[in-house]
Amino acid sequence: MVIGAMIVEFHIHDNQSLKGKRKIVKSMIGKVKTRFNVAIAEIGSNDKWQTIELGISAVGNDRRFIDSSLAGVLSFLDSLYLAELINSKIEIINI
Repeated sequence: MVIGAMIVEFHIHDNQSLKGKRKIVKSMIGKVKTRFNVAIAEIGSNDKWQTIELGISAVGNDRRFIDSSLAGVLSFLDSLYLAELINSKIEIINI
C-alpha cells in the first residue's frame, strides 16, 4: 500500500475577512473533490485572513500513480488563480 500526503500553503491577496477566506477555501475543496479521487481539508491557519493551509492525501498501490495524482492536484489548485501558491510539501510512504 502506498500513502501520499501533501501540505499546500496559499496567500490570499486583497482579503479582509474570514468569511472571504472561507468562500475561497470552500471553492478550492469542492473543485478538487469533484475532479480528483483524494481527501482534502483545511488543516491550519484557521484564524488568519490571508493564509490557507490545505492537507491532501491519496492511497493506492502504485507509487508513480500517487505521485502524479498529487502533482496533478497541486497544478490544478495553482491554475485556479484563487490564491497565490506559497509552499508545498509532498511525502509518499510505502507500507
